[in-house]
Amino acid sequence: MLSDIRSGRIAAPEFLQGLIDTLTQRGRAVLGIKPDREASEDRDLALLGEALLSRRGEASGVAIAQSLLAAFEAAAEPQRLKFLSSLADRFGPDRRAIELAIAAYQRKEGGDGSKLEALHAAAEPRRQELIRRLNLAPGGTASLVRMREVLLALLREHPELQAVDDDFVHLFSSWFNRGFLVLRPIDWTTSANILEKIIRYEAVHAIQDWDDLRNRLEPPDRRCYAFFHPQLVDEPLIFVEVALTREIPGAIGPLLDKSRQAIAAHEATTAVFYSISNTQKGLAGVSFGNFLIKQVVQDLARELPNLKTFVTLSPVPGFAGWARRELKSEASAAIDDDTRRAMAAIEDGGDIAQAKEAITALAAYYFLKAKLPSGKPVDPVARFHLGNGARLERLNFLGDASAKGMKQSYGLMVNYLYALEHIEANHEAFAEAGTVVASDNVKKALRAKLSSRDLVPSPHTNSQRKISS
Repeated sequence: MLSDIRSGRIAAPEFLQGLIDTLTQRGRAVLGIKPDREASEDRDLALLGEALLSRRGEASGVAIAQSLLAAFEAAAEPQRLKFLSSLADRFGPDRRAIELAIAAYQRKEGGDGSKLEALHAAAEPRRQELIRRLNLAPGGTASLVRMREVLLALLREHPELQAVDDDFVHLFSSWFNRGFLVLRPIDWTTSANILEKIIRYEAVHAIQDWDDLRNRLEPPDRRCYAFFHPQLVDEPLIFVEVALTREIPGAIGPLLDKSRQAIAAHEATTAVFYSISNTQKGLAGVSFGNFLIKQVVQDLARELPNLKTFVTLSPVPGFAGWARRELKSEASAAIDDDTRRAMAAIEDGGDIAQAKEAITALAAYYFLKAKLPSGKPVDPVARFHLGNGARLERLNFLGDASAKGMKQSYGLMVNYLYALEHIEANHEAFAEAGTVVASDNVKKALRAKLSSRDLVPSPHTNSQRKISS
């Protein structure tokens, strides 16, 4: 086979995959493990986990890991929950080992580095090593991402699994750090396999059909970029859609209009990030978006030096829900009498145009005053962009007049401005003091009689799979 590789008849990746498959088959033969398709539904996944941790041989370890992952994916929800629960208790830290390591460290005068390392090793949950070994199986990374997706779906009703989720995030943050991610442009010539996933994963402004996708990718004033990981070759982790324009847009409709007239890329002065979508539920909480935005800004500035302005056109997914909760509160600091009457009229089916001033003022309060207990803005998209160093630039009344836009934000959209010379200072102000850097126009929209009031921190927060720019 090596001679075939040297002659070019077999590609190296094919050889490596064949080698892994051979090791797996031999490992199964040694261990007497049946092929996955013959695996029994009542296989004890925890026992497979114990077997995996006890093995030292690579072939047998890969075989057990592959069998465990395949059995988990084939299992019904009760069996999956049983295995995840075993990760929480059975595969937690070894308490006896921790106690011995603490005693050994305390006996050593002045502190011994080796004893401290032993204590650190003893404190690590066994499940972390189990997850690492599962990752060695062919397709193990993708399987573990899907396993965490199952875990997240169970977490609300089973909070005892939180420690397991924390370990997944800890490991994924290392495996999916920026150094491993590859930025690739997505265009109309990209493989159909990836384009189909772009259609499926876009949840901010749904792609209606292939013509709609083509309208977002093929014209010279459109761009799309995605991050990929070497272990998920054809699976975009996050992607951003960009429109090149002559001015900052205030509405999404014209950007997505199939009948619009495209402009040459060199005529554009503004790059508009109008949608960012995280694609993998199992990677929730592992941040990619901040790296994506900053690298795309750098790449576009290099490719098109005529671009002077970098902004988003962002939805405000939590605004309407927050406003309705405030309207129900008689003591709300965010609602004055004029605002209450105008918003009540909307809820009763009145003309929303008559409430423009009220909605804009309420939105200014939402962004500038409404805070979580942490002191950060209640809006998740705002936390994302402000944390990246953007400035809240403009509130756009009826920026999204679609049914979805009206339901989630009374049609409101906002622009966040990425001014390259101020990104770091804005980021520091937000990270250190929770300062919302906003334009004068946004600040002026806040009614004077509301601006001095403080809103009691809201217990509500919106976690979302997608983040729109």
